[in-house]
Amino acid sequence: MSYLQPSEFVTKMVDAGESKIFMGTRDVIIRGYMAGAILALAVVFAVTITVQTGSAILGAALFPVGFSILYLMGFDLLTGVFVLTPLAWLDKRPGVTIPRILANWGKVGLGNFLGAMTVAIIMAVNFTMGFNVDVSEVGQAVATTGESRTVGYKEHGFGGWLTLFIRGALCNWMVSLGVVGALISTTVPGKVIAMWMPIMVFFFLGFEHSVVNMFLFPLGLMLGGEFSIGDYIFWNEIPTVVGNLIGGLALTGLTLYSTHVRTQPKRQLT
Repeated sequence: MSYLQPSEFVTKMVDAGESKIFMGTRDVIIRGYMAGAILALAVVFAVTITVQTGSAILGAALFPVGFSILYLMGFDLLTGVFVLTPLAWLDKRPGVTIPRILANWGKVGLGNFLGAMTVAIIMAVNFTMGFNVDVSEVGQAVATTGESRTVGYKEHGFGGWLTLFIRGALCNWMVSLGVVGALISTTVPGKVIAMWMPIMVFFFLGFEHSVVNMFLFPLGLMLGGEFSIGDYIFWNEIPTVVGNLIGGLALTGLTLYSTHVRTQPKRQLT
């Protein structure tokens, strides 16, 4: 599978983070838009499989097809740049500053949201024949998910918010390993296999992904889900984004960088 050694692919992570920071605004938004749109379609794909087969594990096993496509095409998710771009700053790459990192996050997030919203509108029309018939079974499943993962957490107060944060952190631990997976091989099969495994884990375990939620919850509202925009933002998106940032950076980015780039001196034998 042409596997790269950790010291090689972690250096590629730093290089990738640096290149994303200095990418032109147009390219950042286009790549973010396409990533959000493709991931949204993958969610519809996985939910449809789960509803039609009754098998959640089958839906989770096939969901990574969307993640694989978007990364092979060179598109960017907010959860990925959360991990890669800070490494360029830690590595003291010239011109890499905190304001530039934050600006990159904002542009990628905007692109992701616009792409996810575009597919949400398209799917709302698709599930209702242009809002002329009752919501399809798959659409109902999406709307129900929106309710359970907003007001369902709200019912538990701070405990619900904390749970969202934890599930967001665990999510991007897995998703960021998928981002790294795209770098550890020089062949397409190797990349896909490495990306597939952690993405399947995150989806099956129901962890919270900020970009997936940019699609699920707006679509749920369009289809009559009984929760509000405020519920979605405060009782899902905010703690999920914070958890995605901290989980991906702390559990994947910093651990790999600290032990494979800034390694301790090897013991000298005498």
